[in-house]
Amino acid sequence: MTIRNCRFCNSQLNKIFVDLGMSPLANSYVKEEQISNEKSFPLCAYVCENCLLVQLEEIESPKNIFSEYAYFSSYSDSWLKHAKNYVENMISRFPIDKNSLVIEIASNDGYLLQYFQEKGIPILGIEPAENVAKKAIEKNIPTITKFFNSIIANQLSQEKKSADLIVGNNVLAHVPDLNDFIKGLRIILDPKGIITLEFPHLLQLIKFNQFDTIYHEHFSYFSLISLEKIFLFHKLQIFDVEEIPTHGGSLRIFVTHSENGSNNMTKNVNEVINKEKEFGLDKISKYLEFSKNVEIIKTQLNDFFKNIEKTSEKVVCYGAAAKGNTLLNYCGIRNDMIEYVVDRSEYKQGLYLPGSHIPIKSPEEIIKTKPDYVLILPWNLKDEIMEQMKDIKKWGGKFVIPIPEVKIYS
Repeated sequence: MTIRNCRFCNSQLNKIFVDLGMSPLANSYVKEEQISNEKSFPLCAYVCENCLLVQLEEIESPKNIFSEYAYFSSYSDSWLKHAKNYVENMISRFPIDKNSLVIEIASNDGYLLQYFQEKGIPILGIEPAENVAKKAIEKNIPTITKFFNSIIANQLSQEKKSADLIVGNNVLAHVPDLNDFIKGLRIILDPKGIITLEFPHLLQLIKFNQFDTIYHEHFSYFSLISLEKIFLFHKLQIFDVEEIPTHGGSLRIFVTHSENGSNNMTKNVNEVINKEKEFGLDKISKYLEFSKNVEIIKTQLNDFFKNIEKTSEKVVCYGAAAKGNTLLNYCGIRNDMIEYVVDRSEYKQGLYLPGSHIPIKSPEEIIKTKPDYVLILPWNLKDEIMEQMKDIKKWGGKFVIPIPEVKIYS
């Protein structure tokens, strides 16, 4: 029997949070000739009884997952707006100016750092995916194309590059060696500096059945209860937290050195922790209930397709999203049930979804073929997508949202 240990506290992992079966890597879109050689891996999340960190095993190395990455942040208008608003807020709240240094970990294609750069603030991106980092460099965003860890942090420290602001949006979950990553953050953080990290909130994942946000590149799933313990272990203090709507409900935490007394603890931290405790996230029993709710979504979606089969109506998908791949593969939805999926990213067009092997086309295909239903896989962007595709109403087309329950919008 394999012995699994918690990536933070090293306790043995015995409790299953949810088992989603076998699944390929969610962002490994395939060419037609690669379909027959596609690999699948166990997708099972565990919860640590000691620190309550929800986590996956490191089935595949980050190098294989992220070296060639299919997600470009700049393709989402709402995400760009989110990034721009963030920059404005940080500059107004903290002394970030032309004498500062802002470092973003997992800076993607420069979607966020470009807004600091426009204001004359020195920036540095760290992005491991070469194809994505190339886009940032083309936009004159200084970018180190490496995985961030304590070794890189020490190199930057030796070069006298300490950050007044470290930004990490949706990166913390992607880190297999959590302790080394946080150690690295502390090394490059100026004594008076601030770290902000955004990540999907485990409370929202459980409350709204967001099991499709679980995939192999997301190694950990966080509550504030577990994260406060983790950061305090590394002599870092979470002094503020914001609940934000991105990705179905996320947290943005504000972190500084524990010995830095210039940022007072806000009431928000205790309020969120109390909310988590009221929901039951301080008890292992709450985590073990989740699988039953996931099975309900699977039944609902399969019932929807059984009815579609009777009526011979056409269903297509919008958004070749990683979360959609978890959903489709867990529910057993294949290319004999969905003709195609559309995506705005030219990088994905012409490829096939992993596992389901549904072809990816441009959004214009929906206008050409006039399907009866459009299943929105990135449900967290449903308002943006429904507005973009509102013309489907002209022929009576309907939208289907799978999470938190299968729902049809006319």
